[in-house]
Formats: sequence, C-alpha cells, structure tokens
Amino acid sequence: MKRIRLPLNDEIVKSLHAGDRVMLTGTIYTGRDEAHLYLKRMIERGEKLPFDLSGAVIYYVGPCPAKPGQVIGSAGPTTSGRMDAYAPMLLERGLKGMVGKGKRNDAVRQSMMKNTCCYFAAIGGAGALISDSIKKAEVIAFPELGAEAIYRLEVEDFPCTVVLDCYGDDLYKI
Repeated sequence: MKRIRLPLNDEIVKSLHAGDRVMLTGTIYTGRDEAHLYLKRMIERGEKLPFDLSGAVIYYVGPCPAKPGQVIGSAGPTTSGRMDAYAPMLLERGLKGMVGKGKRNDAVRQSMMKNTCCYFAAIGGAGALISDSIKKAEVIAFPELGAEAIYRLEVEDFPCTVVLDCYGDDLYKI
C-alpha cells in the first residue's frame, strides 16, 4: 500500500505502476460528463478554469446529497469511458490523475504516457465506504448541474488502485 500526498507531480506518477494499491490524501476535484463539457467549452473560449489543473486529480463521481451530520453522501465512481473525449485536453493542461471505474480508450492511454499521468480505479458499489475518506466537500463550479457540479474534496486515505500507469501498462490487460 502506497500513501500519496496530493497534488501529484511527475516524480510521484512515475513511481506508480499498474496494480499498485494507494491511499490518496489531499485535494481531489470531481467531474462527470456535463462538467467536462463545460470545461471543454471554457478552454475553447480561452477562459480561466475554476481550478488549477497542474498536478490535479479528477474523480469521476456525482455524489449523493449529504445526510445531516455527513460531509457528503455516497460517492462511488462512475464509468470513466464517458470522459475519454475530454481527458487528453485536460492532460495537456497539467491534469496528473483520474479516478473512476472501467477501461480507457487508446487516445487516453497515449495522452497519459505523453503527459505523465495515471488512472486510478475506485471500487464500484462502495460509495458509502469511499465517502468516509472525504473530510470536506465544497461546490466550486457549475452548481446548476446538481450532483454533476464540480466539487473540491479534501480526502484522507482515499482508497484506489492504479489501473493505467504512465508507461502504458493496463491492469485490465495484464
């Protein structure tokens, strides 16, 4: 088990290999389909993004509303392939990590190798367990999207596994 303090940098990403189990601590941003489309449009218009992509990790999740006394509701991963059309554009701008579930396409894999990035899988169906590692949650962009808004999450020992590393090794194909 590797413990990683965020944000990521090239040295950290290069130390990770497909199959490594990790615990992430620090800031993670959320984003699903609609948020990625909004980010793409902002980039195309030359607008400043709502958070700095340099060393950032995006978690593909649409968290459930928090119950009284909770920071966030269930926060399980969504299928990552739906963000494949947007990932290379974000990787080129400094994104270093993505968390979700499922396979990624070859264009994403190639961009990850070029831009030194890794893809982590979170456990699907374990959203309630994962939410225990989220210590703070704040909507920072696109509140009109509801659960698909971009949140800034402060996480501690967020469990995940490196599925696709910056060398092109893919746990799903090993």
